[in-house]
Amino acid sequence: MPIRKLRQLTLIAAFAVVGPPLVADPSSGAYLAARSAAVTGDYEAAARYYTQALASDPANPEILENASFSLMALGDIERASIVGAKLLADGHGSQVAQMAVIAQQAKEDNYADVLARILEEKGVGPLVDGLLRSWAQVGIGEVTAALENFDTVGTERGLQGFALYHKALALALVGDFEGADTIFSMPEAGALRQTRRGAIAHIEVLSQLGRKDDALKTLNQSFGTDLDPKLQAMRAALGADEVLAFSQVNDAREGMAEVFFTVASALRNEASEDYTLLYSRVAEYLDPAHVDAILLSAGLLEQLEQYELATETYKKVARDSPAFHAVELGRAEALRRSGKPDAAIEALESLAQTHGDLPLVHSSLGDAYRQMERFADAVKAYDRSLAAFEGEVSGQWFIYYARGISHERLDLWDKAEADFRKALELNPEQPQVMNYLGYSLVEKQIKLDEALDLIERAVAARPDSGYIVDSLGWVLFRLGRYNDAVGHMERATELMPIDPIVNDHLGDVYWSVGRFLEAEFQWKRALSFVDFGDASQEADPERIRRKLDVGLDKVLEEEGAPPLKLADEG
Repeated sequence: MPIRKLRQLTLIAAFAVVGPPLVADPSSGAYLAARSAAVTGDYEAAARYYTQALASDPANPEILENASFSLMALGDIERASIVGAKLLADGHGSQVAQMAVIAQQAKEDNYADVLARILEEKGVGPLVDGLLRSWAQVGIGEVTAALENFDTVGTERGLQGFALYHKALALALVGDFEGADTIFSMPEAGALRQTRRGAIAHIEVLSQLGRKDDALKTLNQSFGTDLDPKLQAMRAALGADEVLAFSQVNDAREGMAEVFFTVASALRNEASEDYTLLYSRVAEYLDPAHVDAILLSAGLLEQLEQYELATETYKKVARDSPAFHAVELGRAEALRRSGKPDAAIEALESLAQTHGDLPLVHSSLGDAYRQMERFADAVKAYDRSLAAFEGEVSGQWFIYYARGISHERLDLWDKAEADFRKALELNPEQPQVMNYLGYSLVEKQIKLDEALDLIERAVAARPDSGYIVDSLGWVLFRLGRYNDAVGHMERATELMPIDPIVNDHLGDVYWSVGRFLEAEFQWKRALSFVDFGDASQEADPERIRRKLDVGLDKVLEEEGAPPLKLADEG
């Protein structure tokens, strides 16, 4: 089987064609090194070692397939097709090899060869083959046959949306904008209009038909007022009575690229990342200007924790691209997740200089500052983000929420509270905001009745959130309702078993109801989880150790805090 065993190769039958098992001789050192690299998703090393293994065992089908897979995951489709062609010539069936060979043929505009391969059932899978067949027919000038085949694909269960979208693109490519608009306007095509690329295609079609007002209406309905540079340029052009060129697909090869991108997008939440990556890599290869495919590949590599490869993939987009800001935001996130927060901030600061009119750029920089506990800088970035908006929109709630957190950490409670309440004004009943505001009120021992109400509503909205359930248990504890707090705190530790604060809180609650041995056990657990993985880092290990030494009552006395109540008043 290919790298990472293609965990869900047959997840969607319409996408897959699977040959017989391919087995390699595990005696080769290069082969073992390749397998080891494959397990961790290190495609560069895997490709290198599999290639070395082929030198001593050039006809081994498993090595050939895995080498082809590794090369495709790297985006080196040309080499992958050479290896894949050898595998197929030796009589072995392989979806990976067939995909690589078809991609190479399509890249060279050999549409007749692509069509012949599909007709011989040597393609990628039923859905992909059906759509590729139509685009190959477009490429050789058989447009009528292509449109009829799109209709045939659409009769298959679950494939109508795919077929309608690609038929609309093909119609627009050959100048039948009325036919394309008819499809985009169909009730069955509602899902198409909800995708970014589908909406943009429809807007361009409407513009080509001279329906400027409808194009602007569709743009506003689809994207609102907070537009990125590409959408801003489209709106400005429409406002100036310019006709938008149809840019989504410029030839049959780009149509094929869109097929692989469409399938990758559909697979992203259904199949494994490594399998989905093959489709997005082919889309990039066939259409190097397909920014959405590049972003998808980079995002998948991030999910696979291949941050260096993700960063290199982001760099494929030119600085003058309208999507450059999105690429840089992705690259900054990849840098942060790879343990390079300073480099991430440097990238975002540079982006803020070149794209300072975009609120998202400043809010992303604020998030990066906040994650590094540079709260004063975060506040300034959030201020700039809010100032960049043309008017107030509901989506600003998160910026106010994040700025409120930063203000709270700077001990500027009045400003923090105002931000939290503004966030709730923009997004009423938002659980995260209600929880944070309620918890903060509890910690400050003010407005406790309101705090309890806020957190109870948050729990009702998110009953499986450990943080929020912990907040409810904690506010009950602070209100002296110790017995009521126990069940909620126990539930919180079930939801977040390794969080030190939650375990510490449960220890305090147990102590308050006289369950002293269990309290000490929870405090010891809390200590064991401090600095563990992604667990909260706000626990105070010295305070926990002091509680283990002298008990919670003595610690509260030493801190000058009110003592625990003698009886539960809940």
